[in-house]
Amino acid sequence: MKNLKMKKFIALFIALIAVSACSDDDTINNKNPFVPTYNFSYDINLDLPLYSDLNSTGNAEFIFASGVGTNGVIVFNKGLNDFVAYEASCPNQYLSECSRLEIDGNNAICPCDGTTYNLFLGVPPTGSDLKYGLIPYRAQLNGRILRISN
Repeated sequence: MKNLKMKKFIALFIALIAVSACSDDDTINNKNPFVPTYNFSYDINLDLPLYSDLNSTGNAEFIFASGVGTNGVIVFNKGLNDFVAYEASCPNQYLSECSRLEIDGNNAICPCDGTTYNLFLGVPPTGSDLKYGLIPYRAQLNGRILRISN
């Protein structure tokens, strides 16, 4: 009887470990204390003239639709139908009048402090002591519709 209880306990313990080890790909966790997280989903029709720049590798576009991101979203075409999307807020600044990123070619620049983030990688500049890179959002291409969400 004692052996049966022990087997049940071990089976339950293994099941709990397996369940806790699973990741949920339906959400992107923002652990950045400077920028709040708001849930959203936004579809971009790449055939529309408004988004024609996104059809070329190395081009970025701001999305300023209501409720999309905290300060808007930057969508970037990395090439070969590979898109990334980032929160348009400076990741190492509290929200302020100067905390909306600006696009400069393949880079996003924070006007508050002049920090430049490469849009291919989204990481803080090499050699800096900055803790946070650009906040990523999910970018899923389905035909000619690009869905941005978190």
